[in-house]
Amino acid sequence: MSTTRPATLTGIVCLSGGLALFGVQDLILKLLSGDYPLHQAMVLRGLTALPLLYLMVRMNCDGARLFAPGWTAAAARGVVSFVAYTSYYLALVALPLADTIALYFSAPLMIVALSVVMLGERVSLPRWIAVLVGFGGVVIMVRPGSSMFDGAALLAVGSGLAYALSMILARIQGGSRSAAVLAFHGNAVFLIGALLLAAVFGGGQFAGDGHPSLQFMTRAWVMPSPTDALLMASCGVIAALGLTLITQAYRIAPSAAVAPFEYTLMIWGVAYGWIFLGDWPDRTGWTGIAVITGAGLFVLLREGQERRSAQIPAE
Repeated sequence: MSTTRPATLTGIVCLSGGLALFGVQDLILKLLSGDYPLHQAMVLRGLTALPLLYLMVRMNCDGARLFAPGWTAAAARGVVSFVAYTSYYLALVALPLADTIALYFSAPLMIVALSVVMLGERVSLPRWIAVLVGFGGVVIMVRPGSSMFDGAALLAVGSGLAYALSMILARIQGGSRSAAVLAFHGNAVFLIGALLLAAVFGGGQFAGDGHPSLQFMTRAWVMPSPTDALLMASCGVIAALGLTLITQAYRIAPSAAVAPFEYTLMIWGVAYGWIFLGDWPDRTGWTGIAVITGAGLFVLLREGQERRSAQIPAE
């Protein structure tokens, strides 16, 4: 067990750093969403990230593993990740930044549950109760049946489910592939998906008035200003570094141990939303955030206690 703790701590640091970077990307996309289509930002992000990720693969001496047997499974994981990120971005334009992140935080709860089914990891009854309480917080945030309900909230929850599945697949595939290789495949699929969306919607033939998420998807391509083009390209740099860090976290550490640290993104979401967008969660929003975050922290603390207890030899 002596090698488990360093690996877990390294995974936590990688995850927290990657999420701090993605918080910046969320803010950039939120700021640009009123003038540009999602697929345009996604294509520029993917084109910028691809050579950076390939460089990381080469620096890691993993070039020969890019298309080693089983690479199609890594590509399939990339499809799941593409669904996760696209759903998240579409929700982001319609909901306050903090609300979108809070709903997306169903992902760590789902990771804990999926780690049992797909990885055979053990989760105690108290942690299961915390997961259920956390999902109660998600229901509070979604506000089903109320006048405040927005269909984009379901996109945020759906992105959480797809993201959880992609991270579990990273854990399964991590034994034979480095984080850089997994991130490269993920970004390659992301770019292909973005190009397909651009081919369908880039001409603007489906654009029109309607829900903000739908407008963000169907808007025609626009020639960006130099500043905006640079911001879109910077998302590629963020993606290259963030994807590698997050994938590395789940590749080397137990999913149930690192998943609760997904909640560090909430700090950035609230701060960025307040400072740059003037968004501040209402009372219901804060209640949901508190329940979801509290459940995640309990899972973290309980998991740590159980891990330490398992290391104590029975007398």
